[in-house]
Amino acid sequence: MPNILICDDERDIVNALKIYLADPEYVIFEAFNGREAVEVVEREEIHLVLLDIMMPVMDGMQAMAKIREISNVPVIMLTAKSEDQDMILGLSAGADDYISKPFNPLEVTARVRSQLRRYLKLGAGSASSVTYVTGGLELDDRTKEVRVDGETVPLTPKEFEILKLLISQQGRVFSPSEIYRSVWKEKPLGSDNTVAVHIRHIREKIEIDPAKPRYLKLVFGQGYKIEGGKR
Repeated sequence: MPNILICDDERDIVNALKIYLADPEYVIFEAFNGREAVEVVEREEIHLVLLDIMMPVMDGMQAMAKIREISNVPVIMLTAKSEDQDMILGLSAGADDYISKPFNPLEVTARVRSQLRRYLKLGAGSASSVTYVTGGLELDDRTKEVRVDGETVPLTPKEFEILKLLISQQGRVFSPSEIYRSVWKEKPLGSDNTVAVHIRHIREKIEIDPAKPRYLKLVFGQGYKIEGGKR
C-alpha cells in the first residue's frame, strides 16, 4: 500500500490534495513545512512526496536537498506559478516532476499514479536485470544501484533511468527528445530544459569534474551519450 506525503503550509491545499487522492490503496501523511516533511521521510516508509516550494521554517528547495540525502523517493514539486523558472528550480533540487497551482485534479492523480508505478516497479527489480560497466562507472539494474570507482552514488528514479538508457547503449547519441520520450513516456514538448537539468545532476554525482566529464558526454547539437571512461 503506497504511502504518500503531502507537504504545503496551506492546510486548504493539503486537504484538497487529500480529496483528489482519496483512494483506499493510499495512506496519506501530512506536513506543513519542509522540516516536518524531512522528519516524516526519516521515520516512515514514504513512496511519493508532494512538496510545495514556498514554505516557512524550511522551504521546498531546502527540504528537497535533505530528502535526497536519505531517500530516492519520487518527489513532485508544487509550484505557485506556471513558469519555467519554477520548474527548473524544482528539478534542479532533485525533483522528479512538478505540478502548477491551481491544480487540475485529473493531472494530479495521473502524475501521482505514474510516479508511483515507475518507482515501485523500479524498486522491485527483476530476475533478468543486468549490470552495465564502463571504466569506473557501474549500474546494477537488479539492485538499482550506481557505483563510481566502488563508491555508491544516490540517483533519483528519473536520473537512474536516464543513465540506464545511455549506458545500456554505450556510444549511441540520444537527443533530449528521445531521452524524454523513453524515460517520461510522454510527448517531448519543451523537454530540452527538463532533460538538461537531470543530465547536470547526474554529472554532478558520477563525474569527478562535471565540467570535464569522463562518462556522460554532450555531442553538440545532437544530444548525450555514455562514453567509456578510464579509471
